[in-house]
Parts: sequence; structure tokens; C-alpha cells
Amino acid sequence: MAEQLTFQLPVRASRDRGDFFVSAANALAVSRVEDTQSWTRGKLALIGPEKSGKSHLGEVWCEAEGAWITNPNALLVADISAIDTPVAVEIGDRAMESSEEEALFHLHNHLTAFSLPLLLIARDAPARWSVELPDLRSRLEAIEVVRIDPPDDALLAAVLVKLFSDRQLQVAPDLVGWLVPRMERSFAECERVVTALDAAALSERRKINRPLAREVLDKLHGEAR
Repeated sequence: MAEQLTFQLPVRASRDRGDFFVSAANALAVSRVEDTQSWTRGKLALIGPEKSGKSHLGEVWCEAEGAWITNPNALLVADISAIDTPVAVEIGDRAMESSEEEALFHLHNHLTAFSLPLLLIARDAPARWSVELPDLRSRLEAIEVVRIDPPDDALLAAVLVKLFSDRQLQVAPDLVGWLVPRMERSFAECERVVTALDAAALSERRKINRPLAREVLDKLHGEAR
């Protein structure tokens, strides 16, 4: 079948609390993040694999707490002394620059002084970050850590349903159940599969069904080898 011209439509990713599916893989993380008053010294680090929902859960927390969400680089131009709300900081995969470490150190101390909560969001625990500033490193090592674990079947299925919904794609319910045991067990793979199915359906003007899904998975598995 000849391929058709395709157009990239915007993906509307929902960040509502009702769209965050809770399973055994993330129940503890959700419980700890939502119970801000019980955080040790008002600090918590939320960690987990790529595409595990860390940012989504962080945004849910920010909405509930009236918090500001930022990153180390943005802190360089922020007036930290004027911050009067809780803060969530998303830590990327690259090592922080010395100036970013200094900014995060001052943010930590400022929030502590005013009894304002701090949520750190990252792939690895703070104790494993490459941090050169000794005072910051000692503070990070003292922060309580909660982890989103690799997904179980229920969570993988829910993530697939959400990703299809974000792209406004209609799929049969049994297709999700068919996909789950045939995929790599990761959140990143969920996004990869849905993106590939969307692209194939558009280019070939086909419905997203089991035959198309089988072709897409075979192609993705072949690329991975």
C-alpha cells in the first residue's frame, strides 16, 4: 500500500490527578508525595525510570500545594530570596554546573528557613548524583527518597490507554491487553509503541488494530536487534 502524506497533530497530554493510574508499582510513591506534612524535614526526592510518571506526579503535587516547578538552570535567574511557596525541582540527566549547584543549595536553605516543602524529581537518588559542592551533597544525602518501580501489567496497560487518549486515538480495549505481554516492560517502550502505531496508521491510512500492531512490533523489535 502506498504511503500517504501525514501531518503531525498536537498531542494533548493530560496531567490531571484522575489520569494518574495507581498500581503496586507506584502506590507508595503516590502516598508519600501526597502526604507532604510527613516528609522528613519537609524534603522528598521522587525517583524512577524514564517516562514513569514522575513529572506527572510532580505536577499533581504542585497543583495541590500551590507550588512552583522549576529546574536547576532556571534557578540561576530566579530571585530565591523572594520565593514564598513550595518548590519542585526537576533534575535532568546531565551533571549540574557549579553555579546550578550553588543555586540549588541556596534554594534548599531558603525553603528550610521558611518551612516550605521541597520536592526533587530525578531518575536516580540524590546520593548518586555527581555533585561537587560538599555542603549541597551532604544535604541531598539526607533527603528521604521514594521510588516509582518498573511497571506491572496493570500500570503498563493504563499508560498505554492514557497515551492513546492523549493522541485522541480510538483502539479496541482488547488491543491493549494483547500489546502488554508482547512489549518491553518499560514506560519508554509504551510511548515508543504508541508513537509508531500512530505514525503507521496515518501513513498507511489504516485502523489501529491487531494486524497493524503486530507489524509495528515486528518492525520495532527488528530495529532493536
